[in-house]
Amino acid sequence: MSKTTVEEVPPKRSTDRAFLEVDNLQVRFPTDDGLVRAVNGLSFKLERGKTLGIVGESGSGKSVTSLAIMGLHKGTRAQIEGEIWLEGNELVSMRAEEMRRLRGTEVAMIFQDPLSAMHPFYRIGAQLVEAYLVHNDVSKAVAKKRAVEMLDRVGIPSPDRRFDDYPHQFSGGMRQRAMIAMSLMCDPKLLIADEPTTALDVTVQAQILDLMNDLQKEFNSAIIIITHDLGVVAQMAEDLVVMYGGRVVEAGSVRDLFHRPEHPYTWGLLGSIPRITGGGGRLKSIKGAPPSLINLPSGCSFHPRCDYREYAVGDSCVADVPELLQIGTESHGVRCHIDSAVRKQLFAEQIKPNL
Repeated sequence: MSKTTVEEVPPKRSTDRAFLEVDNLQVRFPTDDGLVRAVNGLSFKLERGKTLGIVGESGSGKSVTSLAIMGLHKGTRAQIEGEIWLEGNELVSMRAEEMRRLRGTEVAMIFQDPLSAMHPFYRIGAQLVEAYLVHNDVSKAVAKKRAVEMLDRVGIPSPDRRFDDYPHQFSGGMRQRAMIAMSLMCDPKLLIADEPTTALDVTVQAQILDLMNDLQKEFNSAIIIITHDLGVVAQMAEDLVVMYGGRVVEAGSVRDLFHRPEHPYTWGLLGSIPRITGGGGRLKSIKGAPPSLINLPSGCSFHPRCDYREYAVGDSCVADVPELLQIGTESHGVRCHIDSAVRKQLFAEQIKPNL
């Protein structure tokens, strides 16, 4: 398998791939306490103009996956295996310098905290101009014009004046808009949004999501939205990956996973969504806490927190890691030892009435 430490390996290329294809991605971090298995065998595909949601609790491997796609683990102690194909180019084996040239033009990222992602000592406009000049042989005047235009596009009032402000002079929502403007300066084909609406009030959240939808339609970008908020996924994405303990536990279309979910962890996430209509039952939290990625539980990582493990055959939940098996539609996969027919019955009789 390819390692990030091997910088001399030339990047592989293939035209017989989806626009973005992640194949058996594994990311591990050596620490004094042991090996952190952050991502274990993740695979998915994404085409241009489509949106993929990745959901799960903190520590499930969502953000580590996004950083791997961006190539931001290169030069660190991270151990990466598997393949990441972006428009025919394999990124894991790609040299760090080649990867830097792709960032901004081919792939860009909206980070979770724009205040820490932006340099506090440099003006907003200067940072946008720099992002443009790195990839375009133009004058600073042309780059400034582009920066002001993008600030205006993302809804920042008086963009020519706010161009000279520092990040701390922007509100949370405005900083997020500025971060989106920076990520779109070079019209990237793939946009990764890591918790883009965290810590924003509801009205600003809606504006940010609408903005991303509008920009996707204009540039035909592919979007990966990483979040713990299933409501955001329902509004934005066509497909969904549910991660737990560094593994995919359920994947498929948003319609399948919202209307016909089969994994107990997905049931728990759906049951924790607040509703303002007054319908449904009492919100039910998932008992316990996410597992340590250094010492994952044996068998199914979710079994210590699962209320339905008694429906599996024997002690399979504790003894064996379940495979991700396709069910129903070709794109719907579930990693669970409970028989599919039993899961469907449990959902219909016990879970769905309370959603």
